[in-house]
Amino acid sequence: MRRIKCGILVTEKGNKMYTKAELLDLYNMNLEDLLKESQKYLKDEVEFCSIISARTGKCSQNCRYCAQSSHYNTEIETHPLLSVETVVNAAKDSVKNGADRVAIVTSGKTPDESDFDTMLNMIKALNNQNIKSCASIGILNEEQAKQLSDVGLVRFHHNINTCKSYHPEICTTHTYEDRIRTVNLVKKYGIELCCGVIIGMGESVEQRVEMAMELAEINPESIPVNILTPIPNTPFEGYIDKIDEENVLRTLAIFKIACPASSIRLAGGKKARLSPETIEKAFKYCVDSTIVGNYLTTTGFTPQDDANLIRKIGRKLVTV
Repeated sequence: MRRIKCGILVTEKGNKMYTKAELLDLYNMNLEDLLKESQKYLKDEVEFCSIISARTGKCSQNCRYCAQSSHYNTEIETHPLLSVETVVNAAKDSVKNGADRVAIVTSGKTPDESDFDTMLNMIKALNNQNIKSCASIGILNEEQAKQLSDVGLVRFHHNINTCKSYHPEICTTHTYEDRIRTVNLVKKYGIELCCGVIIGMGESVEQRVEMAMELAEINPESIPVNILTPIPNTPFEGYIDKIDEENVLRTLAIFKIACPASSIRLAGGKKARLSPETIEKAFKYCVDSTIVGNYLTTTGFTPQDDANLIRKIGRKLVTV
């Protein structure tokens, strides 16, 4: 929802809605000045989250970047939905290692009835352990969104992945609008939203700015930003986009400026695509949170590695 405040177009959370031209001007300004502008909007503390791949592989969707798609012979190790006990134990370990919240992630377009019931029980069990719950389980219908809210899910993760104009180049088995419908249902039922993108998939600078504008309109609590890690036997095998580390920083900064109320979360590709110097700059100027440990099918830094870096640059961690 947009409204006018003092002659400026703002979102429902009071964030300024920049024009595309304004954001492009910011994107192309002197890097040091851009980073300092972004730094003004950083949150006081850095949040850590971790993910648990509760079901891996055999996804019916053809997202070109994804190792879990059944359309590509990626030879990853697959498994059906884990038990509630297994997920809760893994979540406890994540919290011990410094995660402030834990996300249950499952492959597939949407959960079937049996798996969804098990996921509801997972969320209840996490809540009983006072672990902040997050779920990333695909496209929802209204009844599923309501049930997730009823059992006390704290946050739901559902990326837009890329901007609307580029989505057909990335996936054809579902639409951008399918994703937005789920985003709107999550917000309707009062669940916090984690909604982000993958950059470095061949999109233009203008399209990265479009992502920032679309995310500003959505106003999620968290925006994970992934950098493509090409997976063997996917359409992106061997592909390295022209996005360099400077442009990763520019993109993170633009997202922080366009979405100051949201936590910008440095996610997949951090270890594979960025130098230690760039990661340090990201945390110093653009990023409020990160995923610690490994990702779904790629490896990450240890929680201690990330914690040491945060302390080195003088920022504080969210206390679990």
